[in-house]
Amino acid sequence: MPFFPQFSNLFVPPFDPNAPITTSRAFNSSGVQVGSTNTGDIPEAWVQAETTVTSVTFANDNSVTSIGNYAFSGCSALTSITIPSGVTSINGSTFLNCSSLSSVTFLGGVTSIGNYAFKSTALTSITIPNSVTSIGSYAFQSCTSLASVTFTATSSVTSIGIYAFQGTGLTSIIIPNSVTSIDDYAFQSCTSLTTATIGNGVTSIGSSAFQDCTSLAMATIGTGVTSIGSSAFYSCTSLTSITIPNSVTSIGSNAFYDCTSLATVTFTPTSSVTSIGSSAFKYCTALTSITIPNSVTSIGDSAFFGCTGLTSITIPSSVTSIGSSAFSSCSALATVTFTATSSLTSIANYAFQSTALTSITIPNSVTSINDFAFAQCTSLATVTIGTGVTSIGAYAFRSTALTSINIPSGVASIGSKAFYYCGSLATVTCRVAQSAFTGSDAFKYTAFALTIQARSTDASWTAGTGLTFQGNTNVTVIKNL
Repeated sequence: MPFFPQFSNLFVPPFDPNAPITTSRAFNSSGVQVGSTNTGDIPEAWVQAETTVTSVTFANDNSVTSIGNYAFSGCSALTSITIPSGVTSINGSTFLNCSSLSSVTFLGGVTSIGNYAFKSTALTSITIPNSVTSIGSYAFQSCTSLASVTFTATSSVTSIGIYAFQGTGLTSIIIPNSVTSIDDYAFQSCTSLTTATIGNGVTSIGSSAFQDCTSLAMATIGTGVTSIGSSAFYSCTSLTSITIPNSVTSIGSNAFYDCTSLATVTFTPTSSVTSIGSSAFKYCTALTSITIPNSVTSIGDSAFFGCTGLTSITIPSSVTSIGSSAFSSCSALATVTFTATSSLTSIANYAFQSTALTSITIPNSVTSINDFAFAQCTSLATVTIGTGVTSIGAYAFRSTALTSINIPSGVASIGSKAFYYCGSLATVTCRVAQSAFTGSDAFKYTAFALTIQARSTDASWTAGTGLTFQGNTNVTVIKNL
């Protein structure tokens, strides 16, 4: 006769629906478990690339404190996630390429959002809890549906990493005062972004931070910013005005390059800007005027190149150098004024080439007028060269409308073709010896009959008519100075 054990005395505990869940589990759309953990914490690459995962149940015994790198990366069917309150960091690439993930809820406690954490997800909005202190590099990059990012009023975020929101669908952003740095490319190519407010705690705007935000019409720079990085607002073609607060000391190269709608740039009366970087405002074609503050000492190469709407500019006494092509191709620039106490020492190559200048007075502080400095200023009829000038570069005044020129006695060298193709130049008052003409053809293609007035005591000159000198074959030399 078979033996059957008796279970009448076996104790079976009753089911407790409130009992803590000590493991975390992932399920597919049919409710089938796809992954589970031995403890609450989520290990690295837990269900990475499990494309059927649609839901996750985290342990509810407060044992979930970390979610490992790549834990849910590539879970393309996952649509929402709630981060338990015990989790302090969203690690690198945790939800990378979760292409259907449209909702994330933080229950509190998260202090950092890691690199690539939510890159290329379907998020439409996100609220950064006030516990978060840092947003890592590429954290939300390429979240093309992400239209809204909200920081709490008591936000603790201090840094926004490189490429953090690049290529997202943001329409506006208010960066809290807690943030001290916006890293390079942070909001690059957010083409739907129309307004950006940068908090007063920010000290630096990184390189290309807002580059190619083509809809950005209004940007407010906080009063703590000291530097605007290179290409920070490059090709923000809808930006119409910008105020540079007095905290800013430098404007980086290409900072506002190709901001074709930028009509107004305002510096505060107590501006601290000392340098305007190379190509900083290049191709800002809507810019008609700008007041360069007295704090500026250098204007970089091509700083205002191609600003075709710019009509006048005053160079303050603080400026010591104007870079190559700084105002080149500003085709409407008719007036350039240097202050009486100018500190400018040199006018670089191509600095004012192809402008609409009609006259210019070179201050006495300038020692060199470099190659092509005023070349092809076809309306330039009057030039006064300061007494401090010692060199005039090659092609410096090529193709201008000069009818006469006075070369002061301090000039030691005049480069090749300095006055080449100045077809109306008929009179040169020359207070220098012939040896100062160190190049060739300085007067080639000037007026057919060119008169040079030389010093009566200068033995290097011989009075006469029909002479050949520096490319002109019909020169009259008169020694009457």
